[in-house]
Amino acid sequence: MGKKTQPREKESDMKNRFSTDNDVVIDEYTGLMWTRNAGLVEFPMTWEEALDQMDTCNASGLFGYQDWKLPNRRELFSLMSHEKINPSLPEGHPFTNVFTGYYWTASSCARLPDQAWYVHLGGARVFKGMKYGSYMVWPVRVADNNGTAVLQTGQKTCFDAGGSVMDCHGSGQDGEFQAGVLHKENRFTSKGACVHDSSTGLTWVKNAHMTRKPLDWKSASDMVSQMNRETFYGFNDWRVPDIGELESLTDLESHSPALPMDHEFADVQQFYWSATTSMYDTAYAWVLYTKDGAVGVGYKPLPEFFLWPVR
Repeated sequence: MGKKTQPREKESDMKNRFSTDNDVVIDEYTGLMWTRNAGLVEFPMTWEEALDQMDTCNASGLFGYQDWKLPNRRELFSLMSHEKINPSLPEGHPFTNVFTGYYWTASSCARLPDQAWYVHLGGARVFKGMKYGSYMVWPVRVADNNGTAVLQTGQKTCFDAGGSVMDCHGSGQDGEFQAGVLHKENRFTSKGACVHDSSTGLTWVKNAHMTRKPLDWKSASDMVSQMNRETFYGFNDWRVPDIGELESLTDLESHSPALPMDHEFADVQQFYWSATTSMYDTAYAWVLYTKDGAVGVGYKPLPEFFLWPVR
């Protein structure tokens, strides 16, 4: 039995989120344990070196544990705050030596498997890069036997640095551990013009291209307000999803779109606005790119992204 999956909350609702025990920090919200020193591995490494470094940590019994691993994409993303920058960690966090650049994850890009996902600790951008690139490393482990509240990424396949499929056993990759909360077998349920996601409790508009054209950020919000005035599909609590909610739809085993194979959505577009403003520059808002599942930003005044309402 794992912990109950929790939706992402505002930081103001996450009092006393972190508990510190000397050199480790437990995230009570997710059930994950991180090294307190985010710069424990002082120098950037290639992806393969980062995975090997976890073996070194476990062989030495780092801080009394032998089950450290490179975090998968969703585990590292679960630490991100979109209200803070440099670093993009929740207010009052206890971590030290956080490098405000990219940190590797154990997740490969399904479409371009010679690349792996990394997360920017300066601003929370989630992107991918060649596995021979050099980025930072932050070990993580599950804090106890109750599992975590973080959803699985969906990745089941392992790839070597060149992008070839390999045996997952002993690889240390996302596909080996498949860590996190299991999705129910029938995760998505169509209910008329809507689709309910049992993993998050969210309900989405089934037609992911309902606006028929890209919108600017304000127009996306205005469209949702109009939907609520007109009680679209029988509801008046539609909204633009926050970036965590959009990211929860991604499945890293898939691409074009990077959604679960059993999703029931129609006409999925390549990029969607979130309601989350970028703190780097408030003229930008966070965007999900569905081709691979990247999390980036878009310029609010430009009609370049689509709306996918949620409730």
